Amino acid sequence: MNGPLIAVTGASGEVGGRVARRLARTGVPVRLLGRDPARLPDLPGADQAPAAPYGDGEAMRRALDGAHTLFLVSAHETPDRVRQHTTAVDAAVAVGVERIVYVSFQGAAPDATFTFARDHWDTEAHIRTAEVRHTFLRDNWYQAGLPAMTGADGVLRGPAGDGRVAAVTHEDIADAAAAVLLEEGTAHDDRTYDLTGPEAFTLAEAAEELSRVTGRTVSYVPESREEAYSSRAGYGAEDWEVAGWVTSYEAIANGELAAVSDAVRTLTGHPATRFADFLAEHPDSYRHLLRDR
Repeated sequence: MNGPLIAVTGASGEVGGRVARRLARTGVPVRLLGRDPARLPDLPGADQAPAAPYGDGEAMRRALDGAHTLFLVSAHETPDRVRQHTTAVDAAVAVGVERIVYVSFQGAAPDATFTFARDHWDTEAHIRTAEVRHTFLRDNWYQAGLPAMTGADGVLRGPAGDGRVAAVTHEDIADAAAAVLLEEGTAHDDRTYDLTGPEAFTLAEAAEELSRVTGRTVSYVPESREEAYSSRAGYGAEDWEVAGWVTSYEAIANGELAAVSDAVRTLTGHPATRFADFLAEHPDSYRHLLRDR
């Protein structure tokens, strides 16, 4: 195989796994990273690194040694996620990685409504200060999350008001990421791309689409902040995690996820996927809504 080595983190996950498969199909050198090597996909021509948790600098340096580019999928939400990210970035720089492509979130800012988007901003800021070429891919909400967050009772509830969300598919994110990673020049250096669907819609409109495909009434129930915290109190999650869930909806209400970008089309050459088309292509995403209707 020819070309610089691309290290893909989160290769057993929804985004990293899709990106790894796309890269492997092209024949470029790929190294797969993850916390549990047993869960990494077996892809032709791809190397599998030993266990490499983001927060373990020594393990990350071993895993990234010899890599030219790091595709850094954001870690699972934890209170110390920024520290994990910065440790991974520092490890990459220490072993000579020349470029980092980081999966961030649309609206990342120090004062973002969505608390986890603030983590992304802090990570971006750390990458900007490192001596490394970089590209930020700021994803919107995942379209797959909309049916997943709809209860078996057919109710999608949250404090999103009448705000709109330009949700995007995992497939479009992976296509865009692969296009950026496979560009060996500097065209994407110091660039930030918002990855969105082709339209922004309300959660009430999402519920209407789910009603159409399931043949049952699916509804959106807007909640107040107090109602949102109360309805999620029984999950046993920690306060910081519940705050992330609630504020993700509030970011929609505040208009922070409504902007539609043409980055998917620009990077991939194909239009971003409509929510209706995603549902048509992924009936498993709403199968729980078909039970006991």
